[in-house]
Amino acid sequence: MFSKSKINEPGPNTGATPDKPAVKDAPKPAAGDFQASAPKPKPPASVLSSDLHIVGNLKTSGDILIEGKVDGDIRAHLLTVGEGATIKGEVMADDVVVNGRVIGRVRGLKVRLTSSARVEGDIVHKTIAIESGAHFEGSVQRQDDPLSAGAATSGKAAPAGKPADKA
Repeated sequence: MFSKSKINEPGPNTGATPDKPAVKDAPKPAAGDFQASAPKPKPPASVLSSDLHIVGNLKTSGDILIEGKVDGDIRAHLLTVGEGATIKGEVMADDVVVNGRVIGRVRGLKVRLTSSARVEGDIVHKTIAIESGAHFEGSVQRQDDPLSAGAATSGKAAPAGKPADKA
C-alpha cells in the first residue's frame, strides 16, 4: 500500500549526473577570495519620544531621531532634531537635520536648518543649508573634515599667508 521513496533518504547521492560533476567536487574559494553576501539591512532610526528627558551623552553609529530633551552631547551617523526637541550640548553627525532647538555647537558633514530650527551656537560643516525662517545665532565655519578632532579647537589662528602687522 505505501512504498518508501528514496528522494528524502540520506545517502551517497550528490545530485551528480554522468555529464555534470558532483556538487561536492566543486572548487572552494580560497581564504583571501571575496565572497559576495547579501547586504545587512539597515536598522531603523532610534527614536527618543517627546516625553523623554535625558541627562547624559548619547553615542550611536546609526541614525537617531530626537523628539524630547537631551542635556548632553550627541554623536550619530544621521541626527534629526524634531520640532519639539531641545538639545543642550554639542551635536556631531555625518548628517544633521535641525527642526527644533539646539543650544551648543553643531558639527556635521551636511548640516540643514529647516524653517522651524532654532540654533544658538557655532556650526562647523562641510556643506550647509539654512531655510528661510530658521533662527540662528552663532558663527559658521566650513571645514573639509568637520568631524575630526582638530575641529574641536575653539581658538582661532590668524589666516595663513597674512603677514603680522608691524608696529
